[in-house]
Amino acid sequence: MSSASMVKAVVVIIDIDRFEEKTRMLGLDPYKPNRFTALLTSLIEEFAVSRRATVVYGLDRERGTEEALVEIPLTDPEEVEGDLIRIAREMCEAGAPVTVVAIESLMGPGKPADRRAAYSGSPFRRRARRILEKLKKRGGGVVYVNGRIVWRCMGSE
Repeated sequence: MSSASMVKAVVVIIDIDRFEEKTRMLGLDPYKPNRFTALLTSLIEEFAVSRRATVVYGLDRERGTEEALVEIPLTDPEEVEGDLIRIAREMCEAGAPVTVVAIESLMGPGKPADRRAAYSGSPFRRRARRILEKLKKRGGGVVYVNGRIVWRCMGSE
């Protein structure tokens, strides 16, 4: 893919913290929409439509959304900060804190075939994924925008 076909963008990853542990503890089916994954599905859909974003991976109405990878062309991370905090706040209030990472990116055409291709498809996505994993190891429940934590779910420590 030539750099001429790439545009400035934001890559966003949203992931429910300790999802397996939470579904097991509450006796929820991880393969059907539950109150957490159904809420995240609707929040991601609303966000994607309002921002004209491409959901690269993760949006799943059949099973519910546990994680999502979204790219928004011609946008700076700071422009979506308020939306991401609102999503994180709603998930936190519902009892399912999420970790959200939004960084500057370049975006090209096309959609990846599977999860591995989605996350490894660009150096920006790989970097966002590494940041997400570090934040989750520290407890998660945060919104990270371009190098700084801009919001934290109180009680998710």
